[in-house]
Amino acid sequence: MTTPHLVRTPTLEIACEIGGPPAAPAVVLLHGFPYDPRSFDGVAPIVHAAGFRTVVPWLRGFGATRFLSAATPRSGQQAALGHDLVDLLDALGIDAAVLAGYDWGGRAACVAAAVWPARVRGLVTCCGYQIQDIAGGGRPAAPAQEHRFWYQHYFQTERGRAGLAAHRRDLCRLLWRQWSPTWAFSDAAYDASAVSFDNPDFVDVTIHSYRHRMGNAPGEARYAATEALLAAQPRIAVPAIAIHGDADGVNPAAGSAQHQAHFGPRYERRVFAGIGHNPPAEAPQAFAAAVLDLCRQSAWASSTPSGPPP
Repeated sequence: MTTPHLVRTPTLEIACEIGGPPAAPAVVLLHGFPYDPRSFDGVAPIVHAAGFRTVVPWLRGFGATRFLSAATPRSGQQAALGHDLVDLLDALGIDAAVLAGYDWGGRAACVAAAVWPARVRGLVTCCGYQIQDIAGGGRPAAPAQEHRFWYQHYFQTERGRAGLAAHRRDLCRLLWRQWSPTWAFSDAAYDASAVSFDNPDFVDVTIHSYRHRMGNAPGEARYAATEALLAAQPRIAVPAIAIHGDADGVNPAAGSAQHQAHFGPRYERRVFAGIGHNPPAEAPQAFAAAVLDLCRQSAWASSTPSGPPP
């Protein structure tokens, strides 16, 4: 059972769902684009039953998460996602947590693990090392991969911005189908997540994210120091499990096969057969097993967080 919360940080009011034993060690489950916390509906109960607490936020630009100030740039850059995650831990009084995410959520978790390793007990990251090489963003990929990234190229244009604004539900449904070709999600399942794309900042945050990563939009000044650290492609030393679906239609599983050098000695890669880009929704038991393996291996400093949920 989870309950909704609104958690205020220096930049955002973050909507999230919190469940499990209130004083238990925390697992933060982080969704990607274009998805929302419904991806973890099959994962969270398994984690709760094992004795751990879950925090499942809506990322900036999704659901009921809102910027506190109209003057704040609607940045979608990787450093912003990492800062949002650490700000959330601070606001909830969580000293350290196991982080598990995919797509944008996996990137936020990788950024936090690399820059603030003391806050991370373990990391589950889908598609492996997710810290972007912005400086190398202009290097062309193989033609087949450029084809898979059609939406990223589309979003570099004003036509793409207008298309996302006008057709966000149809466009995002298309991405779900292309990225997870074996996942027979229902209309009801898609609609339950698609309401999160009605956030007034969804288009601006999305467009900035994809333009920034290709070097076509400036970053926000407050994140410059963090982006400088990420530009060095820092190693992630915390215990980590990389999950990759072998039916992923946007990031083929072969892409993460050489990522071990980006991690420390406590690293494992798991390839999920027949699974696409959204492993927690497509294979909740296997995803939860990876989370719980890290939870049980982790030397928690305390079984009780430093503060209660709001």
